[in-house]
Amino acid sequence: MKIEVKGVSKCFSDHIIFNDVNLTFESGNIYGLIGCNGSGKSVFLKLLCSFYAPSSGEILYDGEDIVCYDKFPPRTRALIEKPHFIPDLSGFDNLKLLASIENIIGDKEINDVLKKVGLYDDKDKLFHKYSLGMKQKLGIAQVLMENPDVMILDEVFNGLDDSSCKTIRELLLSEVKKGKIIILATHIKDDIEILCDEVYKIDNKKILKIK
Repeated sequence: MKIEVKGVSKCFSDHIIFNDVNLTFESGNIYGLIGCNGSGKSVFLKLLCSFYAPSSGEILYDGEDIVCYDKFPPRTRALIEKPHFIPDLSGFDNLKLLASIENIIGDKEINDVLKKVGLYDDKDKLFHKYSLGMKQKLGIAQVLMENPDVMILDEVFNGLDDSSCKTIRELLLSEVKKGKIIILATHIKDDIEILCDEVYKIDNKKILKIK
């Protein structure tokens, strides 16, 4: 899998967020994206998911322009900003509802991923009763459960305790060994040092490689 960002600019009205960004993401790597608050990290991740269209340029997934076809990119899952689920459904039932869209996994795979993120014992609790960390784990489980080729994660360790952070880091390192692309926006130095093969910084409307 290869994602190519070619000459991408993004503006909202007359406010320029990015200008002429050119990047390539390839299988088997974790990519870090850093920048100060308001720099545009989440906007860039939403561009990669086709939630926003570039003002100019193109984003190609294995040569296919996702914006042109106005669709969510193939074999991709994302957790951007806060995880949102149906409050009065359990963690398990929320994941099962999402899984029913493509119907490629069953209860076993859902339970397996809940065990991996440390949420299995709370799988029957209603989402609105989850703590911040539990909500985050459910969002991570949603990204992992259907074995995507591309994982896009925004501040993935938000609300997690040290033990959970260690578990999720190990999971991500295990996933990238399978040939996945993982794109991780973070402000935590340890995430960059431990996880990322390449690091990019948003600065002055550009996205520049710093590692």
